[in-house]
Amino acid sequence: MDQLFGSADVDDAAGDVAWLQAMLDAEAALAGAEAAAGLVPAEAAAEITSACRAERFDIADIGRRAVAAGNPAAPLVSDLVAAVSPATQRYVHLGATSQDIIDTALSLIAQRALDLILADLRDAATACAALAATHREALMTARTLLQPAVPTTFGLKAAGWLVAIDEARELLTHVRSERLAVQLGGAAGTLAPLRESGARVVHGFAERLGLAEPVMPWHTDRTRSAELAAALGTAIGVLGKIARDVTLLAQAEVAEAREGGDAEHGTSSTLPQKHNPVRAVLVIAAAERAPGLVATVFHAMVQEHERATGAWHAEWETVRALLRLAGGAGRHAARLLSTLSIDPARMAENLGSDGGLVMAESLAGVLAVRSGRGAARDIVRRCSDEAAQRHVAFATVVATDPAVCGHLTAAEIAAALDPGAYLGSAQEFIRRAERAHAAIEVSG
Repeated sequence: MDQLFGSADVDDAAGDVAWLQAMLDAEAALAGAEAAAGLVPAEAAAEITSACRAERFDIADIGRRAVAAGNPAAPLVSDLVAAVSPATQRYVHLGATSQDIIDTALSLIAQRALDLILADLRDAATACAALAATHREALMTARTLLQPAVPTTFGLKAAGWLVAIDEARELLTHVRSERLAVQLGGAAGTLAPLRESGARVVHGFAERLGLAEPVMPWHTDRTRSAELAAALGTAIGVLGKIARDVTLLAQAEVAEAREGGDAEHGTSSTLPQKHNPVRAVLVIAAAERAPGLVATVFHAMVQEHERATGAWHAEWETVRALLRLAGGAGRHAARLLSTLSIDPARMAENLGSDGGLVMAESLAGVLAVRSGRGAARDIVRRCSDEAAQRHVAFATVVATDPAVCGHLTAAEIAAALDPGAYLGSAQEFIRRAERAHAAIEVSG
């Protein structure tokens, strides 16, 4: 199941071994920062750093012993103490508490996983930009409440996807660069064991790990965790919306788009004729799960005093699950969009299948100039109802309707029913999306 809903790279970056190494990275950076502040001998910091390698520790045993402590940092610290010389042991984990190491490790895990997720989102955005450019003038039916509305172009739809992905990328990039921070506050946020050197150690700790330096310890201020969860949930939701569009466009009755892939892609175990949009389905599955996980992180913001009784613990697996889902959704979406097959001829066919009903708004607007808005709406509504009841083309009804013909010439009616002439600012919006995307690529 992991291969269905995750990305192998992100799964590894957020896996148990990665967690262990991230906690060890935090311990090594802490020792180095304390050495720079004169609290730990340089040779002791070097020995601690040398010992902080995941392969030297029994991860399964640490996991079993974590139950007694309520977290994995406590048994890890015990093992790290045992791994260094007696003279160095008293400098291991100096001034820190378990939450400092776990929160900092989670920031590191998120940072590393986000680099991978953002790379896939960039590929997805690149694919959307190509679709927008290639199909900028491909006419199709815009649908509201799943019903035909007015003409649009597939290029505009793809441009909308592009902007949404780029905005999700910007949000994740902000969280990655500005909001993933070290945590160092000691038992209750005072760093009392470090005396007056606490703030200096925090600065060095953050600098060594490449994480943000917080204004103060954030043990029970879970704003940063909530922002990370929200940004991940937003990215997954954006990809889910695109995937939903693809599943609707890929319906056999619509057949305007089709997932690409090898001969086995999208096959059914029972029905040989089917070509299922499986990548889109997997992205939607991630989008269905993400809101509950985001809600869990938000619910966990309500914590007691200087250390939570369970709410903090609820974040660990929840955030990891969000990272994994975002990794899988990003990987599937990038592949989906880069191989998506578009059928402009089918789009044009579907657009004209109702004989011009999608041009009702256009006709009403032209009529309103001559008859007034209310009367124009009534006339067009009557014509559209007649076309539906008689199962004839809307254009056929309009061409012979006395009220319409009393106000408009045949040439004016034809112009009002031309889909290509009723696209408003579609091309300008596509250009704006392309310029915004280009700016992100230059800055990023």
